[in-house]
Amino acid sequence: MLKIKLLRLAQYPAPVRLGYFVLTLLVIWLPFATPIYLLVKDANLVSILTMVLLYATFIVLLRLWGKYVYNQPQVLLHYGLQRTRQNGVDLLRGLAIGTMSVLILFGLEGALGWLVWQQPQSHNFLGRVILEGLIVGLGVGFAEELLFRGWLLDELQRDFSLQIALWVDAFLFAISHFIKPLEAIIHTLPQFPALLLLGLTQVWGKRWRRGRLGLPIGLHGGLTWGYYIINVGELTKYSGQVPDWVTGVNKNPLAGVMGLVFLSGLALWMKGRK
Repeated sequence: MLKIKLLRLAQYPAPVRLGYFVLTLLVIWLPFATPIYLLVKDANLVSILTMVLLYATFIVLLRLWGKYVYNQPQVLLHYGLQRTRQNGVDLLRGLAIGTMSVLILFGLEGALGWLVWQQPQSHNFLGRVILEGLIVGLGVGFAEELLFRGWLLDELQRDFSLQIALWVDAFLFAISHFIKPLEAIIHTLPQFPALLLLGLTQVWGKRWRRGRLGLPIGLHGGLTWGYYIINVGELTKYSGQVPDWVTGVNKNPLAGVMGLVFLSGLALWMKGRK
């Protein structure tokens, strides 16, 4: 009887299915996350533990969702997580494109005199930052792309046209980065257009690679990796020759005209290949 009810869930409209999924995820996650919030005093550790727990729960629920709602035991493969040579090459290609895009952006701004390159604290420090950045980039890329270009995009495409699914997915991806206090939302609002563009780019990238997630994960990871190296490694200092809205409000390239121009070029290039 329960299995029949779960199969019927597949016939519900996409917003209802999404609501059921998110509610189920929270019901499973909260009993485990609550003790962490109550007992652990280090805020950073709390954030890391609860997010790792949330994502582990998300992946387990995805498998159950695919098996019992859509009768797809290998739903992660359906979303594009394929263990193939092609997907691996796509991931490396995306990683290279993302990292080089960031380096070219900062390199151009340096050539124009808008920023000055700084010496790293030490070679060991820079090496550690590069390794940390790669791990963080791939982790963020995997998590966000499986969520937005895997599960969410698939749910939208089951009910809507490819064009509507594209824009809704990109919009929700951008909006998700503003689930924070109002003051922080206002502080980071200038990056919304760039996040929307990135969301569109990632969907086009997945469609270009015939539904595989390797390229979107790699591209997302590469952009994160490149910025992590420069930002955490403290490799640049803005000269103040141009306003912040050109190079990026609060030193965030996504919140500046130059970052938006570069992402627009990347988006148009990706769209032309899908």
